[in-house]
Amino acid sequence: MRSRVIMVFAVTAVLLGGVMLVPAAYARLSGDEANAAQESVAAPPPAPPPPPTLAAGKVSVNFEGDFFSWALMDRESGKISGSKNMAATSSTESMIKAWIVADYLRQLGDEEPTAAQKKSASKAIRDSDDSSTNYIYRMAGGSYAVPAGGQPGPVIKRAISICDLTDTKRGNVKGYEGWWSFTRMSPRDAVRLGDCIADGRAAGPKWTEWLLSEMSKVRGTTADKDQHEEKGWGGGRWGIIDGLPESITSQGPVGMKNGWTRLYYDRNWHVNCLAVTEKWSLAVMLRYSIAEKLDYGADVCASVAAQLVTPQPGGALKVPQQPVGKL
Repeated sequence: MRSRVIMVFAVTAVLLGGVMLVPAAYARLSGDEANAAQESVAAPPPAPPPPPTLAAGKVSVNFEGDFFSWALMDRESGKISGSKNMAATSSTESMIKAWIVADYLRQLGDEEPTAAQKKSASKAIRDSDDSSTNYIYRMAGGSYAVPAGGQPGPVIKRAISICDLTDTKRGNVKGYEGWWSFTRMSPRDAVRLGDCIADGRAAGPKWTEWLLSEMSKVRGTTADKDQHEEKGWGGGRWGIIDGLPESITSQGPVGMKNGWTRLYYDRNWHVNCLAVTEKWSLAVMLRYSIAEKLDYGADVCASVAAQLVTPQPGGALKVPQQPVGKL
């Protein structure tokens, strides 16, 4: 009798123990599965932000002068933004030399220029040399003759048609109407010109890379030692390039062609800055008193570029937070 009672108690204990063990094991299993499920839906870390670039934005410059205007083209979308007067014009000065060289090279096609011609084309860009530019201008079919009916000469006329310019006109200063430097252009057209050079329409397939390389090798500063006004050439590596952080300039070459002349008929500096990369084309055009120095205009161009850098250096970039946990 006692043995049967002991056996009953033993069996009961085993059964009860099993019942107690099963929920505990199930609870542990359920917890592990829940943790595994939670870990499996954790979102990956956010992707790194895109590299800095120039993008449409507000620009504020304490400018004193007769004319200040700028425009920026996003070369991927073709959209142009800028100041309210970005369609207003000013004289191009040496900025137009980039087109003059491009127009000459495109007409060459697959032919090679002579060593003298190629050297002149290079000096027109790198050193903004007027004599070299005049030589290339004539080779491209240009002259200082004034066409009838207010029309520009053939070189500028081709710029208007090939690059889809809408505001560009020949000069209107008496006695200088046929001069390439007095061509009137807006910042809006200037960025179109930069885009036209960069995409190959201006210089053609054979010479575009060469021209952009020359534009990236412009040299010389605004310092007196680099400016040779009496000789018709001078340093032009200033302006927009000085407003770009290393995070942009390290992405690839920056092509540029500035224009600057101290003119006495209106007692103004006429200063223009043009720069272009694979992503954007930016132009700033100014007229201000000759009592100021060239540095004044160069600094304004740099300030516009710096304000358009996106994101701003050191600025916080807002990144959307990814959800973590159960979906």
